[in-house]
Amino acid sequence: MAGQSSAAAARTGGNPFLRLVAGISTLAGWVSAAMIVVAVGVTCQMIFVRFVLRQSTVWQTELVIYLVVAATLIGLPYVQRLRGHVNVDLVPLWLKPAHRKIAAVLVLCLSIAVVALMTFYAWDFWHFAWKRGWKSETVWAVRLWIPYLALPMGFALYLLQLVADLYAVLIGADKPFGLENTSRSSSDAVAQKETV
Repeated sequence: MAGQSSAAAARTGGNPFLRLVAGISTLAGWVSAAMIVVAVGVTCQMIFVRFVLRQSTVWQTELVIYLVVAATLIGLPYVQRLRGHVNVDLVPLWLKPAHRKIAAVLVLCLSIAVVALMTFYAWDFWHFAWKRGWKSETVWAVRLWIPYLALPMGFALYLLQLVADLYAVLIGADKPFGLENTSRSSSDAVAQKETV
C-alpha cells in the first residue's frame, strides 16, 4: 500500500535492556500524548475566556506553545520505537540482507552521533538558562529552565532508543530497518504479484 511502511515496531527479543528501553520509550509516548491533551484543554479554556467571558489571557498561549514543543521532543523515542519517522525503504529493500545490516549499523551510528551532539548542546543550553535564572519576557514570566528541560530530556531519551535499536540489530533481536530478510528478487516478485 502506498504511504505505509513495511517496517514493524522495534523488537526486543526478550532482552532485558531492550525491554527496559521499550518501556521507557512507551512511557515517554504516553507523557507526550498527555501533554497534547492538556494543550488542547488549555486552548479550549483560552477560547472560552477570550470570546465568552471577554477577558484577557495571560499564560495560556505560552503554556500551549511549551507543551506542544515538549510533547514533540519527549515523543521522539516512542516514534522511533514504532518506526514512525519518515523513511525511505527503497534502498534497504534493494540491498541483500548482509548489506542491509551494514547499512543499518552505519545509519544508526551516524544518527547516534548527531543526536548525542544535539543532546550535549541541549543540556548546555538548559544549564545556561537555569544558571542565569532566565525568565520569559511575558506577563507570566515563567522560569525558562522549566520548558527548556524538554530539550535535553527528549534528545537523551531519543539517543537511548537509538542505542537500543543499534544493539538490537547487532545481536539479531531485530531486523535491519525493521525489514524481513527479503532479497531484491522476492520484492520484485511481490511487486509484480500486486500489479496482476
